[in-house]
Amino acid sequence: MNKFTRLMSLSIALLILVFSFGIVGAQDLKIVTDGAALGPSDVPTLDPAIATDSSSIAVIANTFAGLIGFDEETLEIKNGMGSMEISEDGLTYTFSIRNDVPWVEYDEEAGEVVEVTDEDGNVRMVTAADFAYTIQRTLDPATAADYAFVLYNVVAGGEAFNLGEGAAEDLGLEVVDDQTLVITVPAATGYLRSIFTMWQFSATPSWLIEEVGAEWIEDENFQSYGPFTLKEWNHDQSVILIKNPFYPGTDYMRAAQVDEVHMFNYDSAPSLAEFEAGNLDVAAVPSEEIDRILADAELSQAFFAGPSKYTYYYGFNVEKEPFNDARVRRAFSMAIDRQGLIDNILKGGQEPAGFFTRPDVAGGPTQANYDGLGITSDPEAAKAELQSYLDEKGITVDQMPAMTLAHNESAAHAQIATAVQQMWAETLGVNVEISSQEWGVYLETLSADAPQIWRLGWGWDYPDANSFVYDVFHSSSGNNNTNWSNAEFDALIEEARLLNDNEARKDLYAQAEHILVNTDAAVAPIYFYTTLRMNNPALTERTYSLLGFEVYAHWNK
Repeated sequence: MNKFTRLMSLSIALLILVFSFGIVGAQDLKIVTDGAALGPSDVPTLDPAIATDSSSIAVIANTFAGLIGFDEETLEIKNGMGSMEISEDGLTYTFSIRNDVPWVEYDEEAGEVVEVTDEDGNVRMVTAADFAYTIQRTLDPATAADYAFVLYNVVAGGEAFNLGEGAAEDLGLEVVDDQTLVITVPAATGYLRSIFTMWQFSATPSWLIEEVGAEWIEDENFQSYGPFTLKEWNHDQSVILIKNPFYPGTDYMRAAQVDEVHMFNYDSAPSLAEFEAGNLDVAAVPSEEIDRILADAELSQAFFAGPSKYTYYYGFNVEKEPFNDARVRRAFSMAIDRQGLIDNILKGGQEPAGFFTRPDVAGGPTQANYDGLGITSDPEAAKAELQSYLDEKGITVDQMPAMTLAHNESAAHAQIATAVQQMWAETLGVNVEISSQEWGVYLETLSADAPQIWRLGWGWDYPDANSFVYDVFHSSSGNNNTNWSNAEFDALIEEARLLNDNEARKDLYAQAEHILVNTDAAVAPIYFYTTLRMNNPALTERTYSLLGFEVYAHWNK
């Protein structure tokens, strides 16, 4: 081929490329852009067996589908990848798995989502064995899953297996055939149906995990079967989901209506700025901007404030001085002006929290109905508690050990921490340093060696008080970063979780809450969240999820 011919061929190729790009552009792909779903830090994991945090679950919930699931607006339990039958004694759950959902992956070279095939070229369909694999892998001590203890409630033999005292074959899991999974539970309780909606009851690809190990969640390997699958994961920047055309929809989550979802790692201030620049469909709202937004006719129309499922709290490491003394912990909790934070800093309709458990879940007690229980903001009582400690130790405030409050990187958390730091200084006369870490590193720090004081938010995994007190602070919990345990507390919540009478459960949970937040003051509950968002009017369908993550399959544009 001579030089002229090569140039002509290159020119024709470029023209074809430009023409093709124009056609693709003309198709006007429906792309949802969300700057509020992930927060400012990288997503820790996309593995359903390992995930514990809201940003990981936000992606997992949209790329997989569970055995059953909640309607995100009504919290009605509906069929998912299976339908559920419960035996009369409440000990056997039989799931009939649908047979029409294939595993898929994004083929970067082809630029499309394709079905996954086995070594013989057959399409891999999601089966009962794929669900059993995830459940067993979550319980396997080698996986070191922080949420394994939650499955103790729903899989007979699960606790013994997870603790290395039982065998996998003794688990209450039976794969009868490709479409039938039978799970035997250790005890019949009323909220077990809700636990089966959790992300650990998604199927995962055993063949892929066995081949590439932990790297299976990276975008070049990822396989799933939900309404979307993973197209790109630009660590610390964004996650891009692409519509799965092979997903038929389930009762609780329909097939996707948009082509892609772009989820960005933004803090609230840059998220709002990008929204106002016209680059986002959904944005977070910094508390300091609420007054300006509500005063602006156009912006106020895009503003949404609604219910949430989270409690914001500070935890204490009870093994580190001076917080190895309950009087100090109570003093620090009572010195927090919760209503002042809401009125002057947060401004989003949040509610002061004197219990850890939100009152709007099954079995959740309210302080109004249990006078004298829980914790309240009380500066004088706080001073008295700290003085009692100082007198016993024979020291003054300035002789107390150095103290640090830690939070994950976020402008909002930093603002709250600074305000609380000032409250402690003014009320107690103490000086507390503030430190922050990137989200993934922060979670590792809490698990390995929690600071003296640290912040977290907790939202239910299923709308029941058990998801708060038992799943976080029972002595067996992998979520308990306080190093605190109390036998009386454990006994109360163990009794409550076996009852079906929610009013009787509230009485027990109220007593347990008082031990947690007052008698032992292992944590300082601060406020019950609200959800604050900016929304593009171009979203022709937009649900407001109560689940703590968005269900993009129910959006349209």
